Amino acid sequence: MRIPKHLPKGGTIGFVAPSFGCNIEPYKSGLKSAVKKFSDMGYKTDIGPNCFEGAGIGISNTPEKCGDEINEYLGGSKTDAIISCGGGELMCEVLDYIDFDKIKKAEPTWYMGFSDNTNLTFLLPTICDTAAIYAPCAPAFGMKKWHKSLYDAFNILTGETDEISGYDMWEKESLKTEENPLEPYNVTEKRELKIFSHNEKEKSGEVTIDGRLIGGCLDCLRNLTGTIYDRVCDFNEKYKDDGIIWFLESCELNNMDMRRAIWQLEHAGWFEYVKGFLIGRPLYFGHDDFGLNQYNAIYDILEEFDVPVIMDLDIGHLPPMMPMVSGAKAHVEVKGNDIRIKYK
Repeated sequence: MRIPKHLPKGGTIGFVAPSFGCNIEPYKSGLKSAVKKFSDMGYKTDIGPNCFEGAGIGISNTPEKCGDEINEYLGGSKTDAIISCGGGELMCEVLDYIDFDKIKKAEPTWYMGFSDNTNLTFLLPTICDTAAIYAPCAPAFGMKKWHKSLYDAFNILTGETDEISGYDMWEKESLKTEENPLEPYNVTEKRELKIFSHNEKEKSGEVTIDGRLIGGCLDCLRNLTGTIYDRVCDFNEKYKDDGIIWFLESCELNNMDMRRAIWQLEHAGWFEYVKGFLIGRPLYFGHDDFGLNQYNAIYDILEEFDVPVIMDLDIGHLPPMMPMVSGAKAHVEVKGNDIRIKYK
């Protein structure tokens, strides 16, 4: 696995928009504020041609132009790190215009983003053998006061830290609006981890997992399953001696959708050599569909693997989120309601 070099002090941060661009509020002000904050911190910035575009359908621009932007920024040494401008809906259509062979041969560069950016943060490790960071997109770094999770994500980029932990509170309702685009996270809910396991010690709250981390947003992962971009079984074989730790979360999927998605990934052979599952809070949090909730939607399928399944983690669409280094080896420790991940 190729681990990109850390973002050096005074280095260049690139911004790209292979999914939504920041052409409307609150994202436009968020990105502008983030660029200023990074500049004030002493970093140079490079804004890609699609960052403030909104000409595309479900993405910032045409799939061809979005692909060109990615090839330029990931296929060369244009910047020291890259942060996506946002998630979106149809980044999958950009994949046909991304030159993965060129990226695989180029010097690796950190790419950071989440949600629709799974199309890169997942495929970079599985196709290009290059680690990527599943973490907040650029506008989040423009908020008035950074939450600890944003410092964690940025410190992974710079190499200031290789260890992260969960956060005590999370945001159920955002205060960010078009009129107030730089509002910090509105953390009002207490984090409560749920641990599912056949092991009594693990169920009581003590879990240790070592393996190679991979995953992302279920909405995107199920869409990639069985396509020409599905190289998961090859990835699993290559790293079977490490074992695989899957991190998963969802955006628009309800409980039935999540269950179908997990079933699909399982039947595609994606979970071979699995050591454990880290499941983020779904955006569809707290709902019940005909007796199916967010827990049995997942665990009823995964319990056959007889590995710990830890749920309601700080991963994904209900912030804050722990930065997940997709493709990296990791040591995971859970004690009661606390989780700590050390990247190796």
